[in-house]
Amino acid sequence: MTARRTVEVLLSRYGTTYAAEAGIRLRNTPQPLYQLLVLSDLLSARIRASVAVAAARALFAHGMRSPDRMIGSTWQQRVDALGEGGYRRYDERTATQLGDGAELLLVEYGGDLRRLRKEADGDLGILRSGLRRTPGMGPAGTDIFIREVQAVWPETAPFLDGKALQGAEKLGLPASPAKLAQLAEQAEQAEQADDRGPAVLAAALVRAALDKHVVDDVAARA
Repeated sequence: MTARRTVEVLLSRYGTTYAAEAGIRLRNTPQPLYQLLVLSDLLSARIRASVAVAAARALFAHGMRSPDRMIGSTWQQRVDALGEGGYRRYDERTATQLGDGAELLLVEYGGDLRRLRKEADGDLGILRSGLRRTPGMGPAGTDIFIREVQAVWPETAPFLDGKALQGAEKLGLPASPAKLAQLAEQAEQAEQADDRGPAVLAAALVRAALDKHVVDDVAARA
């Protein structure tokens, strides 16, 4: 079992970003970037990733897909949508934070996270500071956002945070982001797949970090 084969199997079996799983068609436009911010906030809580994704899908299904629409919803509507997705442990606090975060985004950036991107100008420290101003967004949430947004903000790539590198370790892969990115590129070339990238690799590694079944499945097939 070579490292490249392990990455090939990992990407083939688990190469789906959390944004895609939540139904977000990620582009460098205001609405999907905002949806990613919401998803990152939900994923950062001590709750199963599948529950956070389901809660995000429920919020979006109820029309809360932009900061304007989030503010236009009532606190109770946000609580109900979160509960519908199974996000009950943190639903009341999160409903408040979502409203406050949407208002902050509108005031500071006109609802457009591309303004924060321009302000950061490739500096992850500035980007992190801007993201952490969002209520509920701590270090974990900012890592999640950057992991996923590198699909459309290439200046942040390759970004593999501690959780992704933990997944690499469990799979017996190198702990170097550069080496992992190289292995992923080789795997793509071998499979003639051009729709993957560092965001997909990062998500797949995180899935391995969070779920032993992923590690066992990849090991059995590699």
